[in-house]
Amino acid sequence: MAFDRLIEAIAKLQNPTVAGLDPKLEYVPASIREKASARYGNTLEGAAAAILEFNRGIIDALAGVVPAVKPQCAYYEMYGWQGMKALAETISYAKAKGMFVIADGKRNDIGSTMQAYAAAWLGTTDVGGETPEAFGADALTVNGYLGADGILPLTELCKSRDRGIFVLAKTSNPSSDELQNQSFEGGETLYEAMGRFCEEWGAAVPGKYGYSGVGAVVGATWPAQLQELRGMLPHTFFLVPGYGAQGGGADDVAPAFDKNGLGAVINASRSILCAWKKQGASQEDYAACARREAERMRDEILKRVGEIRL
Repeated sequence: MAFDRLIEAIAKLQNPTVAGLDPKLEYVPASIREKASARYGNTLEGAAAAILEFNRGIIDALAGVVPAVKPQCAYYEMYGWQGMKALAETISYAKAKGMFVIADGKRNDIGSTMQAYAAAWLGTTDVGGETPEAFGADALTVNGYLGADGILPLTELCKSRDRGIFVLAKTSNPSSDELQNQSFEGGETLYEAMGRFCEEWGAAVPGKYGYSGVGAVVGATWPAQLQELRGMLPHTFFLVPGYGAQGGGADDVAPAFDKNGLGAVINASRSILCAWKKQGASQEDYAACARREAERMRDEILKRVGEIRL
């Protein structure tokens, strides 16, 4: 099961974090942007080329320190097919470096459309009898609002292709309570219901470390709810955004973990990608600065959580 591989990588590196690859052009050092612009002009192709080079530098620096990366699809879609090509190449490059890749697409639909999303991000596509991978991610973020019809096509593929999904439950944004905190008759909130469904859907995709192939997205900006859901969902692995630039810290994410330091992977994006700016370093040192920030984040969380044990 895919999350078994992620858990093993986390334990090996003693690092329960994932680096979000959400690059805006202004995050990319001018030297990289200027080189791409000189070759392609100020075009979508040039922007995609700069982002891909930037990503490769970040991945080279983080491989062996951080177990996983999480590219957010929107930051590539905005650059058209050229950006999506850069995304596919980023995923391939990270996997070649031994990193687990979470595609943050928040996809959702039903029936054959959801099967198409599943094939695109986690599976293969039949082309005249050949079955190449389109993107080949290890896991995908999904929206469960359409219910089981939008999830079961993915869990079937998780079983057959060793993949995983993270379902939005309690997201890190300030307005998430407008909908996710709404209560049903009996007092159960929407985010609690979504967590309960994650446990039910995940029963079909069990893992050897107690966590299923159906995870949940639970934000670091809501530590009380994070602790509540950890207690409610013993078999659901958490993807926890909101650390760093959104305000979450080690104390906030600590409730996501079980007694062995397992159960969650903590995401940071801007604080890693833009570390060279915050540290006042030369732009040529952007990758080394990203590594230092990733190590600082790891050490801060481990100091609070303790040793990670399988």
